[in-house]
Amino acid sequence: MEKRNKPKLGSVIPSLKHTQGNGFLLIAGPCVVEGRDMAMEIAEKIHLLSEKYKLPFLYKASYRKANRSRIDSFTGIGDEAALKILEEIGHQFSVPVITDVHSPEEAIMAANSVDVLQVPAFLCRQTDLLVACANTGKTVSIKKGQFLSPGAMKFAVDKVVESGNRKVMLTERGTTFGYQDLVVDFRGIPEMQKFGFPVILDVTHSLQQPNQASGVTGGNPDLIENIARAGIAVGADGVFLETHPDPDSAKSDGSNMLRLDKLESLLKNLIRIREVIINM
Repeated sequence: MEKRNKPKLGSVIPSLKHTQGNGFLLIAGPCVVEGRDMAMEIAEKIHLLSEKYKLPFLYKASYRKANRSRIDSFTGIGDEAALKILEEIGHQFSVPVITDVHSPEEAIMAANSVDVLQVPAFLCRQTDLLVACANTGKTVSIKKGQFLSPGAMKFAVDKVVESGNRKVMLTERGTTFGYQDLVVDFRGIPEMQKFGFPVILDVTHSLQQPNQASGVTGGNPDLIENIARAGIAVGADGVFLETHPDPDSAKSDGSNMLRLDKLESLLKNLIRIREVIINM
């Protein structure tokens, strides 16, 4: 898998560090900015681990959550406040930052504060959103819709590239399996890599159990390491992990997050697998 001619991460996200080695891209952070102290605590911990293990690191947090099951679900602390925190994290730790956008107007606004714009899975077919993201000149990360085949993502990529932006990543995040579960088809990772851009495995969102009767999305975090290991083994260019010091108290997606104190052990195991793969 590693012998395929794929673009280097540094060409897709120029501000990344540690892109010259064989490390995979680590995209990690909380689901949403809950406040400055929490966001900074998580950023500092992951940054230290990325430096220790020489992994390129992209800090992730949504400044606002638009896709919520219930109207009373937490959506954020305010767009301006959250984007200011993300911008501060990028400067303080010298790391690029990624956040979700949901409309062309949001893409323009968020591009002033972050390095990578993420198009949510449910919106990956929205032409105006993809074109707006492309036109900012920022890197565009497109999540594969839970309802789409891997091959269908070529058309999402084309919308960005044909708008003049070749800084593109794709993210596998599971496919709808029945009404309340997702399954990862690992064949999709090498299939999407044929488009010529990095493909990331969103481990924690792949373990969501949506549409629960309570109106709060469930999850299966016990399988985080299993899914992550399989993704690295099959050749994913990186892993996406939402993490929190106390997932039970997280205001969004706590049921499928990785506890922050378990991140280092997981990374060490994934690095070992990556070393085996590249030496095969």
